[in-house]
Amino acid sequence: MNAEPQPLHTEAGPENTSEPIGEVDAQPAAAVNAEAVPSLSLWVWIREGLRTAALLQPQTGRSAPTPWQLLLLLVLASALQTGLSRFEVDGAAQFSLAGWLYPWCITSFLVFMVWAACTVGRRASDPPQPVAAWLGLWTVASLPLSLLGILMGALAVHAWLPDWWYSGAWAAWALYGLMWVWLIAILVRVTLTVVASGMARAGLVAGLVLLQAFATWQVNDSRPWQADYATQAQNETPTLKLSQLVFENQQVLLDKGLEALRPGTPGRVNVFGLVFAPYAQDVFLRESGMVAGVLQDRFDAKGRVLQLVNHPGATETIPWATNQNLEDAITAMAKVMDRERDVLVLYLTSHGGSDFRLAASHWPLEVDELTPQMLRKMLDNAGIRNRVIAVSACYSGGWIEPLASDTTLAMTAADATHTSYGCGKKSELTFFGRAMFDEQLRKTHSFEQAFQNAVPVIAQREVEGKKTDGFSNPQISVGAGIRPVLLQLEKALEPPAK
Repeated sequence: MNAEPQPLHTEAGPENTSEPIGEVDAQPAAAVNAEAVPSLSLWVWIREGLRTAALLQPQTGRSAPTPWQLLLLLVLASALQTGLSRFEVDGAAQFSLAGWLYPWCITSFLVFMVWAACTVGRRASDPPQPVAAWLGLWTVASLPLSLLGILMGALAVHAWLPDWWYSGAWAAWALYGLMWVWLIAILVRVTLTVVASGMARAGLVAGLVLLQAFATWQVNDSRPWQADYATQAQNETPTLKLSQLVFENQQVLLDKGLEALRPGTPGRVNVFGLVFAPYAQDVFLRESGMVAGVLQDRFDAKGRVLQLVNHPGATETIPWATNQNLEDAITAMAKVMDRERDVLVLYLTSHGGSDFRLAASHWPLEVDELTPQMLRKMLDNAGIRNRVIAVSACYSGGWIEPLASDTTLAMTAADATHTSYGCGKKSELTFFGRAMFDEQLRKTHSFEQAFQNAVPVIAQREVEGKKTDGFSNPQISVGAGIRPVLLQLEKALEPPAK
């Protein structure tokens, strides 16, 4: 599946002047500077910046904006971009200072490169502040393209673009490429206007193009507004009310759940199931129950499955999904199961971040986030050999390598650089959980076969659902030592031939 083109974003940057600075007649420096640096109004800088956006030669002479004019241009451009970017997030959002600052880091590199190029061949009689002129023009010239990219991003998020955009059609990529070429053309136009030296021009243009390409590739996903999942979850579900009775009942629930675990049938491979949903959101509660039911019904695991869920509606019936409860549950299961023969199926469902932490939220209860390294340590300490681990979360592909072992099958809803889908407040189940457990594992007892069958289904549904950031690309890792164990399990669960 082709990834969907991402809307192009640029942050305020640089450029200026219609005549190359440095090419002046030999006159007294004071006379040259007095003639070469006229004072232009703010409107003129805006007008010439917009003309530059149309790839016309800016008519600013050798002038440069005043410090206050330059500051006002930067503030106005940033305010427009930041304000309109809010529409790129559907639902509750929070301002991200880091997301707002990242593109400005690229701008600072651009300005430094322009300043270095402007010093090549510079004479004492040349007018001052060519970098200010470059930055003033670039700030205005790049703004229309930036706002167009923001508009496309907002339309994509709200599913207001045509279907061909979401399917990764060549026309969508062509439009994205055209916007990027337009951006580079503006960058070249402003740069050639300001820099005097021919060699410096060539080197600077090449450097700026490479830097802008890097920014589009690496920094373009940074946004000043990020989805506020905590607020969305609070709006979706009632808030947990803490009391001494709640804490006491929770401990009783966990103790009863662990004491109720029964050992498997001797002489065969048995499945033990543990479902962990640490984010208080309806979709994860539903998915937790679905997965637990599939393990009990399809894998003969009744009496050997435990749910840990954070959700106000489940406070009186299900133990909390905290890291300590998870570790206690793993330890308890290790004592009941045959650690050399039996299989622990561990299902994690939540939001995920690019730092590969599993989001946890159960306000006002403070819950630490889980990492793959923490989970690996819990399993190793418990001595559980055979593991099937499924992680349904964005960027969950980052869990594969830390969890991989000879006796582990690890699968994730996405790779390490993409989001998964189906975790919104209107979702019944996540796309991965639905396709993998609710559908395919009801047809087969093979985790590998179910995964292979689920991936194209997920891909098609993401296209139909108009997922805006490309295919989630679920991942799987199967250790050589776990395969024969799972084959024994499949044979034991298959009904006898008639």
